[in-house]
Amino acid sequence: MSLIVQKFGGTSMGSIERIQNVAKRVAKWHRAGHQVVVVPSAMAGETNRLLGLAAELSDMPDPRELDMLAATGEQASSALLALALQAQGVDARSYTGWQVPVKTDSAYTKARIKEIDGQRILNDLNADKVVIVTGFQGIDPEGHITTLGRGGSDTSAVAIAAAIKADQCLIFTDVDGVYTTDPRVVPEARRMNVISFEEMLEMASLGSKVLQIRAVEFAGKYKVPLRVLSSLTDPEIPVEEEIVSGTLITIEEDPSMEAAVVSGIAFSRDEAKITILGVPDRPGIASGILSPIADANIDVDMIIQNQSVDGTTDFSFTVNRSGFKQAIKVINEVVLKNVNAREVITDDKVCKVSIVGIGMHSHAGVASKMFSTLAEEGVNIQMISTSEIKTSVLIEDKYMELAVRALHKVFGLDQETTDEE
Repeated sequence: MSLIVQKFGGTSMGSIERIQNVAKRVAKWHRAGHQVVVVPSAMAGETNRLLGLAAELSDMPDPRELDMLAATGEQASSALLALALQAQGVDARSYTGWQVPVKTDSAYTKARIKEIDGQRILNDLNADKVVIVTGFQGIDPEGHITTLGRGGSDTSAVAIAAAIKADQCLIFTDVDGVYTTDPRVVPEARRMNVISFEEMLEMASLGSKVLQIRAVEFAGKYKVPLRVLSSLTDPEIPVEEEIVSGTLITIEEDPSMEAAVVSGIAFSRDEAKITILGVPDRPGIASGILSPIADANIDVDMIIQNQSVDGTTDFSFTVNRSGFKQAIKVINEVVLKNVNAREVITDDKVCKVSIVGIGMHSHAGVASKMFSTLAEEGVNIQMISTSEIKTSVLIEDKYMELAVRALHKVFGLDQETTDEE
């Protein structure tokens, strides 16, 4: 008997019929003798619907009230799943994040988990119940409901798995694993049987939508075995077959991983570039620009500071489009008062394309091959960011699909095996 945490995304919970299929799948695992905790997302489209209602009432709605509103989506899906399991003859009980409790900080709409008390869950499991816990949400020190940001149900599932020392965390979604890139952009993309935590962390941070980055961070930190697999297969598939399907995300070293110089292509349209021209070139200028941005809880990604000319320089950085308007507001109201700059230029028609591979750190010329491939396609590179196992470029978003397809092909990701280079 194993202790399993299963997470189901919004598409998996998208209708009564699909909720019933989830219930069949969970019941199958329970009847096979496993202890099961389920973390469901809100039904597909529900969070967008709720936030859309808020947007109709206010241009800048109070983040605390947004969390109160958005948290109801997961509460509804959890209760519906409990009812569906009970109809299958399975004793099931649902809890909100604050009932567990999942304790977070007070950063509304993007809270971080601080601690999870898993005793209530374990007590129910030992009483042979299936436990359902709302994903995406928790409670802050003042007793206010918080949410973890988009994709936060993945994070909830992995964090709960770590807290109760689960044997595995299974992420059921509308795809059957992690692919070399998005098959909707490159039909030749292949599903990977195994990927390292390091590679998956880069893929998630660079725009892959299969897993939320904080979920991968939790899994790596607490060594939670993690598997991505499809919820759209036959729910009656034998447990023995299901447990080895999809993509395993592993912390164990696999010598065969070295064979793949580049394992995947990630991309993100959620990018906006801000350039501040004519910034005084003096110590502390980067802090003077970026500290107010950080204080506003806006994440900064790529950064470039140009060479000084006549005592001034140009400073460029990227933010998520969701934080773009707020970043501009902070620059106009705070940064420009502290920094005597000439001009601010913005561009939200950009995207980020990245190559990722654990084999990159031991192979020379990978970045050069990426740049030359983009040049041959007439794609201009605006910014570059690198690490040991990834290289990212910022380009015009109209070239994104062209760039992804070209890179996927040149690095042999459309082949069953890739040659060492």
